[in-house]
Amino acid sequence: MEKLTEEQVERRLSQALAHRSSVSADQLIAGLLATLDLTADAADEFIYPALPSTARERIFGGQVIAQAVVAADRTVDAEKNIHSLHSYFLRAGDETKPLHFRVHRDFDGRSISNRRVVVRQNDKVIFNLTASFQKPADGLEHQTKMPDVLPPEQCMSAMEQIARNPQVRDEHIERMSMPRPFDVRSFRPEGKSDVAHQYQWIKAVAPLPDDPLVHRATLAFASDMGLLSTSMIPHGIHWTTPGLFSTSLDHAMWFHDDFRMDEWICYVMDSDWIGHTRGLNRGALYTQDGILIASAVQEGMIRLAPKND
Repeated sequence: MEKLTEEQVERRLSQALAHRSSVSADQLIAGLLATLDLTADAADEFIYPALPSTARERIFGGQVIAQAVVAADRTVDAEKNIHSLHSYFLRAGDETKPLHFRVHRDFDGRSISNRRVVVRQNDKVIFNLTASFQKPADGLEHQTKMPDVLPPEQCMSAMEQIARNPQVRDEHIERMSMPRPFDVRSFRPEGKSDVAHQYQWIKAVAPLPDDPLVHRATLAFASDMGLLSTSMIPHGIHWTTPGLFSTSLDHAMWFHDDFRMDEWICYVMDSDWIGHTRGLNRGALYTQDGILIASAVQEGMIRLAPKND
């Protein structure tokens, strides 16, 4: 596919930025917080209402992970914080229909609590999550050093990536540059690369409340952005490649330390396997000063339709 000229890139970038800036940063954060504000329906049951309309074909997986984290947390002692989650995407969700969250209190100990969250839509289970919560405790410490990466100011913005991608047609620029509550700056190899490795800087577009749960749920939301595409790098394909179908199958996270999502977080991603239409991806999340604050692993389905001769 032919490379775009700089004049074409500038025109497409201006279009993308204009669409992205059509909603203010404060409005985007208000929308994010509203997404995390579930309504109690009964004992250990919560509802997220249907939206009147949507531009998405299905609910973004990171949203449901974050909402399930909030639902689980509401049934746990305030002194315990989530430290791990394991989840499975079972069916695609529809934003124009309500989500029903049922929390099961599987275990409560002195220092650890375990919760299982089942999410239904139209009386069918679409997602489940198991989460563990722990009281803060001191102990042995070590972490992997943050790799050498470019600072966010030197990485390509999501808008520029869209504008420079010749696989994104002009008429799809606005749909792919929907206003989001995150500023994302990425470094990804161009074309094929023998090493499945990339990283991106992420932060909320405006300040968030101080509640640690908001920051952990927001990180869970953002951790589903870009991770699956890591296993595609050695094959020179991307989520915009014609004929590609990809979707998350499962998602696991471990929270190691406190952090703020309205400050830059570096998401370092790699993949050491793809096969049988599935790709395995890992992520390590660091603060800008190099503290490892979370880890993530995700397997996803990746199918590429054969090209017609």
